[in-house]
Amino acid sequence: MKLEEKTLNSTLIHKGRITEYYDDVVLLPDGKTANREYVSHRGGAAILALDEEDNVYLVRQFRYPYREEILEIPAGKLEKGEIPVECAKRELTEETGRECKEIIEYGVFYPTPGYSNEKLYIFRAIVGKDVGMRLDDTEFIDLVKTPLKNAYEMVLNGEIRDGKTAYAIMRYYAEKLDEKYKKR
Repeated sequence: MKLEEKTLNSTLIHKGRITEYYDDVVLLPDGKTANREYVSHRGGAAILALDEEDNVYLVRQFRYPYREEILEIPAGKLEKGEIPVECAKRELTEETGRECKEIIEYGVFYPTPGYSNEKLYIFRAIVGKDVGMRLDDTEFIDLVKTPLKNAYEMVLNGEIRDGKTAYAIMRYYAEKLDEKYKKR
């Protein structure tokens, strides 16, 4: 059976500064109709930043929807027309103060497929020289530098709960352990 749902009608409910909220009517594979509410987001990029000694650069920031501080890899939304790799490099410098020395694409991560079309483009980078953080006026973060093994354990013990961060750390940790990844 083909699982595709076809949009019959799309209604914009709310347009915000960075997201839009829609209520669509779709045709289901069995011929019935249903409503699909979702948030439209232009996407973003995130970057697992490491130094030559495999220390991970994380940012700790207050995330209002959760009303708590979250440990994450540097990330940000794509500006209009911006390509993901440039966004990732920009966020790396803004949030860690480091230049990007080497970068590898990890692919696309869907953070919330149940209610948003947001796509996060994930990268891994080796950081270069310190050029100073360049935070936005409304951005307050603490930089946390920790060994890869410690970051891995923080994912396992629940200290790191952010999906993109857990994905990037676990993937890189697996690459370090698995010979087939080392050849990429």
